[in-house]
Amino acid sequence: MPLFLIGYMGSGKSTLGRRVAAALGWRFADMDKEIERKAGMTVPEIFSTLGEPAFRQMEHDYILSLSPDDDVVVATGGGAPCHFDNMDAMNRLGVTLYLRVPAGALADRLVASRTRRPLIEGKSPESLRAYVDSHLSEREPYYTRATYTLEGVSINARHIVETLRLKL
Repeated sequence: MPLFLIGYMGSGKSTLGRRVAAALGWRFADMDKEIERKAGMTVPEIFSTLGEPAFRQMEHDYILSLSPDDDVVVATGGGAPCHFDNMDAMNRLGVTLYLRVPAGALADRLVASRTRRPLIEGKSPESLRAYVDSHLSEREPYYTRATYTLEGVSINARHIVETLRLKL
């Protein structure tokens, strides 16, 4: 059964996803990397050449390509739950886990990150903090539809695995 890690960019979905998949003996899939592989271009290139709507369609198509029988931990893109019926689809296919990290901590992580992210590229640290706070508020209604939520700045893979074993 797929386990979808959802949350805002910088919440740790990819890092934690790899560790959780290893602990469970499951396959790990980073949705953005899977889309890049299939499209033959990076996410920033997809945004700049094809546009955000095309990227969102690719996310949707990826989700629908999965089966309830797939033992895979999927690190979703931060916006994936907020488009089409993706939250409903992910909840039908498997389990969704929202990694809820405070906006200030997310902004700090994003400022320190070297990952190129189209939605925040070129923002100053001050404007990034305001953007994250506002954008997270818009996405929160989607994220909170997850099967489970873990909150804090120090969520770790062991905690996720223990939570899943207790709940499933």
